[in-house]
Amino acid sequence: MAARDFDNPIACKHLLPIMRFSPRKIRRMAGYTLFEIMLVLGIIAVLVGSAIYLLVGNIDVARQSRVDADFQAISTQLRTYEMQNMRMPTSAQGLEALVRRPSAEPAPRRWIQLMERVPLDPWGEPYIYRNPGKLNARGFDLVSKGPDRQEGGGDDITNQSSTE
Repeated sequence: MAARDFDNPIACKHLLPIMRFSPRKIRRMAGYTLFEIMLVLGIIAVLVGSAIYLLVGNIDVARQSRVDADFQAISTQLRTYEMQNMRMPTSAQGLEALVRRPSAEPAPRRWIQLMERVPLDPWGEPYIYRNPGKLNARGFDLVSKGPDRQEGGGDDITNQSSTE
């Protein structure tokens, strides 16, 4: 638009709603007030807090799923060890027999490294391995101490309880 078009009211018809306000009023209308910003932040905080509250239960489910997956992976490697060496590692050799060649008897004949490291349970504790097992006398037991990190509490998770 040329400068002389502002003199023509028909050419400036689209500017009429803006021109009714003073520059000071336009500046006040241009931004959000502090109250509006604080209101939006408060609503966002309530929504985030509600989401966290609803997701807390999912953490326990995820930990249980992780224990089940670890039991499955360890059991697979223990069976591979058994196929290679005609026996499972003893309780004394433990799960470390999957990572390092056991020095304790019975020494494996055809040992290979089956795991890079023995995983810890979701609470940072090592899994307990027993062969023969207390819960399964003809097999082995894998036990996670659970959230209380103490064996024998009511929250222990075993490879027997995870398959039932």
